[in-house]
This record gives sequence, structure tokens and C-alpha cells, in this order.
Amino acid sequence: MKKKGWAVLTGVVILAAAGWLALRTPEGDDQQTTRTQTVGRRDISATVMAMGVIRPMVGAEVKVGSRVSGVVTRLRANIGDHVRAGDIIAEIDDAEFQARVDQSEASLARSRAEAELARLNLDRLTSMAEREFVSRQQVDTAEYALAVAEAQVRQAEANLESASIQLSYTRITAPTSGVVASVATQEGETVAASFSAPTFVNIIDLERLEIQAYVDETDIGRIRLGQPARFSVDSYPAEDFEGEITAIYPKAVIQDNVVNYVVIIQILDRRDFTLRPEMTAAVTIVLEPRPDVVAVPASAVGRDRSERYVTVLQDGLPVRRRVQIGWTQDGWTEITDGLTEGELIVLPER
Repeated sequence: MKKKGWAVLTGVVILAAAGWLALRTPEGDDQQTTRTQTVGRRDISATVMAMGVIRPMVGAEVKVGSRVSGVVTRLRANIGDHVRAGDIIAEIDDAEFQARVDQSEASLARSRAEAELARLNLDRLTSMAEREFVSRQQVDTAEYALAVAEAQVRQAEANLESASIQLSYTRITAPTSGVVASVATQEGETVAASFSAPTFVNIIDLERLEIQAYVDETDIGRIRLGQPARFSVDSYPAEDFEGEITAIYPKAVIQDNVVNYVVIIQILDRRDFTLRPEMTAAVTIVLEPRPDVVAVPASAVGRDRSERYVTVLQDGLPVRRRVQIGWTQDGWTEITDGLTEGELIVLPER
């Protein structure tokens, strides 16, 4: 009986407490506590994210071709080969061109002999004219003959130089150092250079690469020359490479109604890793830091159409106030106008 009495008494107490709480708490009232924070200062820096592609610089990719027609007798370049400027990468049958050089040399020798004969004849006639054995007209004719012979010598020298240059074109050399990216001919093929130089190989200098990053139109206004940048590629996902902005293209690139602007990033440090053209790069452009600025949690900034606002406690009451914002980093937003350090703002409910 004593245990039964205690159980009844405990039940009565629980019911009384529940009734009291029901009377104290109106239905639907959450009684949430207002969260606030004092406005302070902090260092803010911002970044712009963009996707890009590694491309050769202007002049870093060279198409090497033949300037003369003929049969390829030897091809010394294969895809992936490293070549240096001046290395011979292909040879064309030079028999015809060597014959032209030999012919030009013989023509030059004949012209020089004729010029020497004309000079001796002029000297002889000049001596005879001094003793009045020949007329002045004969001397003039000899001087003219010598001038013609000397002009023929110069023409023969020019013909020999031209033939020698054509002969040199049968040895196709690398104009720059780099890696052979493609080969477009084979030994035994006949190349015709009548209208344009046929391409033999493509050479790319892998030390002269850059990144073409596509920056959204909403961010391009914050991009400046000389800003540092970081990027990574899928081949080395754990590595961050350093770069610097060297150019901003003025013309937009529009694709699928998305407006982007091309930003050129010079690669500063590749740390002995091999980067290749057409690699996709994830780019982070680091904007100039803003030290010791008024900042609030980004979640405290609301938006009403085109205006930004925060809720401030004034005399214990929440009041919406219009503000101007700057950069946002790691959940903090810079306030450039509308708030002062030390004011109390209302944070949104969690």
C-alpha cells in the first residue's frame, strides 16, 4: 500500500508539471533566442576561379616545311624527338640543285675571264691613245666593254649565290629547339613547293608555354596585369604551379550564351614537371589583399533586389540597414559603407 501511494503521488506531480508548462507556453511559440555579433575588422583577400588550357606561346610552335620541290631522301625526325635549333631534320635529293651550282660557278669563271680580257684591252688601247695610235672612240668602246663584262661578273655572282641558297634548302633544319609534335611526310615522297611550303614536321618548345584562362564577365573587372595565379592540371593533381597574368584579351569569347574573357597567364615555376599543350588547367587568380577592413559573416548580408543590407540592433530593436559590400573570403564579407566597427548586428537563425 505504501509503494502504491508513492506511485500515485509521482503521477500527480508529473501531470501538474505538464499542465503548468502548457499554460506557460502558448501553442506555436518557439521562443528562439536572437543571435548577434559585434562588427569587427579582419584581413580580406579574394580569389577568382577559372578554367584554362595550356597553349604554346606565339612563336613556340613552328611548322617546318620545304622551300624547294624534290624527293625526300632522308627523314631524321620522329614524333617525340628533342631537336635543337640548326639540327637537320630532313634532306631532299640535291642532284639537280648541285648541278645548278656547278653551272653557275662555270658561268662566273667565264665572266671573270671576259672581264679580265676587257680590262687588258682597255689598258692597251689607253696606252696607244696616249701616243695617238688609236682614236678616243676606240678607248670609249673598250671602257664600255669592260663595264659590261664587270656587270656580267656581278650577275654571275648573284646567280651562283641564288643557286647555293636553293641547294641549302635541300637540307631542312630546325629553326628552334623543341619537341617534334607531328610528322607529315615520309622518305621517298615527292614534295612540291610551287605555291606553299609543304609542312614536314611541327616543333613545339615545351619551355615556352602559357595558360589561356577563361574568366567570367562578372569577375573580369577585378583582374589586373601582374596579379599572381596558381593552377593545377589533372596529370599532377597534388601539385600547384605558380603563374602571373601577362595579358587580358579585350574581345569576349561567347559560348552557349556565356560570356568569358581570355586571360593569359605566364608559367613561372613548373618544378621539373612536364607540362604539355592542351592540358586543362584549374586556375586560381589571387586578387590584392585588403587588410584591416570592416567585415561581417557573409550569412548576415541580405539582398533586396539590387540592394544589400544587414540587420542592426538599435535601442534593442532590429533595424534593416543598407550597406555596400566588397570582397568575400571564407564566409566573411567586407563592408565598405553602412556599418562601423563595434555595432551589433543580427545573425540569421540557424
